[in-house]
Amino acid sequence: MVLLALGLALLCEVLRVFLPSLITLFGRAGETPAELMGLYAAAWFVLPCLAPLLRPRWSLLGGAAVLVAARLGLQAFDGGTPQLALASAGVSAGLFFLYGCARTLPRAAVPTGIAAGLALAVTVHLLLDGVDLVWRDGLLAWSAVLTLCAAFLALVRQAPPPSGDLAPGTAWFLLGPSLLLVGMSAGLSTAAWHDRPLWLAAFALGLALMLWPPAFPWSVFVYAALLCGGTTVMLTTGQGALVPVGVGGLLAAAVRHERAATRPGAGLLGGGLVFLVGVFGYYAAYDMDLGFPNSVVVVLVALAAAAAAGAGATVKEPVSLSWRPLVAAVVIAGLALAPWWRVSPVVREKRDASFTLVAYNIRMGFGLDGRLSLDEIAAWAAGERPDVVLLSEVDRGWLLNGGHDDLDRIARGLGMRAYFAPAADRVWGDALLTNLPVKQLASHPLGRHGYPTLAQAQAAVIEVGGREVGIVNTHLQSPPGQAPEVAALVRNLASGLSADEAGPNATGPMSAGGDAKAGARRPVVLAGDLNTRPGDPEMRVLESAGLSDPLAALGDPAASPAEAPVDRIDHVLLTAGMAAESAEVPRLPYSDHLPVKVTMRITSVDQEG
Repeated sequence: MVLLALGLALLCEVLRVFLPSLITLFGRAGETPAELMGLYAAAWFVLPCLAPLLRPRWSLLGGAAVLVAARLGLQAFDGGTPQLALASAGVSAGLFFLYGCARTLPRAAVPTGIAAGLALAVTVHLLLDGVDLVWRDGLLAWSAVLTLCAAFLALVRQAPPPSGDLAPGTAWFLLGPSLLLVGMSAGLSTAAWHDRPLWLAAFALGLALMLWPPAFPWSVFVYAALLCGGTTVMLTTGQGALVPVGVGGLLAAAVRHERAATRPGAGLLGGGLVFLVGVFGYYAAYDMDLGFPNSVVVVLVALAAAAAAGAGATVKEPVSLSWRPLVAAVVIAGLALAPWWRVSPVVREKRDASFTLVAYNIRMGFGLDGRLSLDEIAAWAAGERPDVVLLSEVDRGWLLNGGHDDLDRIARGLGMRAYFAPAADRVWGDALLTNLPVKQLASHPLGRHGYPTLAQAQAAVIEVGGREVGIVNTHLQSPPGQAPEVAALVRNLASGLSADEAGPNATGPMSAGGDAKAGARRPVVLAGDLNTRPGDPEMRVLESAGLSDPLAALGDPAASPAEAPVDRIDHVLLTAGMAAESAEVPRLPYSDHLPVKVTMRITSVDQEG
């Protein structure tokens, strides 16, 4: 059981490198068709289908050895092509290892081993504040990785000979869906914990019950309902506590089948393919139009798991209860909550009329080398001493990107209050960070205009030197249709409407156009990745709202792409009443975009009435 748990935890670590590396290194975030990325990923999940050609013990030993080698290699190399290659090989090796386990481990060790591996992977990830050891340097990180790998290899050497009582293929099939559903539930729950700390205790109890699910008559059908219902709750509210409960119950029920085990190896490989299809089916919706809501994909995976476990399950089961889940829940909750416990930064008023703003598309926190760069981003930004930081492509728990909470990590590094604005879904969007007084805040959905990825415009009113300043933070996905919407929002915010009232569809005095300077009561800053170049027609639309580009008069530095900038699609635009004192585009390797930093001063604006 421990062998399986450690091996699965190692595979989860490698997966949290492999999946974002597909985007940042192989796919280069949109430059490579999603279909090609899917084929590349599928190759490494299909390769283990050759495992039946090997003896089960060879598959177990060889897969374990390559998995450890890949994991140590990921710790040694600093991103780039070696990271992609090692993570790819590690995923295949992990599946070879699991195939060997499916053909050798006794039935009783399987459900607890899988549940313990998933629980260990999630708990350690949370304990490390979402930044896994693979992204850390230094003696402590290396010591922990070497200890884990050594313990795993020691168990591999002592692996028992093939058992005559193997777990059925349905139990091993459940591993793939479980990996997807538990991984998503952990990521979606992460962002929710900051506003609802008690949800952490609920999720911790779910992880504990995954290890020791109670058994009772008809429990397989109860757990199937919990998994499917819990998946729906997870997708609609972000709380995924019921998902691990359903997973653990179905795993336990699957091995209680009285019939002899059939094709456990095939079940494992089939479940791995379900995981792959589920991941790409869900996240591909943000790059292409699937024709249906991507949440359907996740629900179908849950239904497939429930159907597999229910086929032939024992209905009349002995009742079993345990006190261990409660103890485990307390321990898991304490460990997971420790990194998140802190005091919110203090709101600080600014007396003079100048302030510094940074706008940065952080690409989920992954740098040009494909390594997680959240701490580097925070350290650079802290050195610039900005008053306002606006971030685009903020990920707060996507499984595809490794399940990191970018915003929380950067906010803590800066010592700033953070305000998140979901766009594509509940944990993906834009964010405003500041310790200045925020008097108003609202997020306005923008029209889709035929583009698959949703966008929003975050409108805020902050106070600088006793005067109001409007901030509009957005990441345009379809500028031809969304630029007029944002222009209307800027006009309305400048005219004195509240952040909540000033949306693109507002009926305020400036929403339909007209002279943006007439009757202006509040200066406004529009910033973010606008996917618009200075010469594009969409820029004329924004200028009609009274916005001007301070970088045009300050050298007009190129800002994109980060490794060899030739043009500029990231902007900080100002209305009347604001003047830029300085503006620059620092050359940084922490994203595929460069940040834009502008220091500005409030000049004159009527804020009476």
